[in-house]
Amino acid sequence: MSTSASLRSGATAQQAFRDVMAAVVTALDGGRPHGTTVSAFASLSLTPPMVLVSLDERSRLLAIVRRSGRFGVNVLGAHQADLASVFARSGPDKFDGIDWSPSGELPRLPDAAAWIVAEVDDCVDAGDHTVLLAHVTAAEPGQGSLRPLTYHRRSFGTHTPLTQ
Repeated sequence: MSTSASLRSGATAQQAFRDVMAAVVTALDGGRPHGTTVSAFASLSLTPPMVLVSLDERSRLLAIVRRSGRFGVNVLGAHQADLASVFARSGPDKFDGIDWSPSGELPRLPDAAAWIVAEVDDCVDAGDHTVLLAHVTAAEPGQGSLRPLTYHRRSFGTHTPLTQ
């Protein structure tokens, strides 16, 4: 069986895929913050600046983003693995005890490696998820030289720059 065929079905293949993927996407519902750790977030275009984010069809956050038409992306730093875990769990109270501030009228987490504000341009159904294609209206790097948090083999870490 080829590698691509093995990733098409089965619980083991789904778990393997989940293990190699992981930013906290946020939105406001009235004044209440909502957020989730996503496994699919990527740069899409430079002209115009666009990103894509994939959210589970059953996600409360997806319903909020569909209504508001916008979301924030908190690219976590390597020192924020605990936040990634908090926002990866189910439930409505992920922000309980979590510091945040409004930025661009969206919930922003402190000390992130980067912050992005995006407005949804299109929603594409894709399996059990919806892919949000969005225009970036603001982008800011974090303070200092924070390394972004990555997720691989069910473990949070960071990347190592290539040396030449």
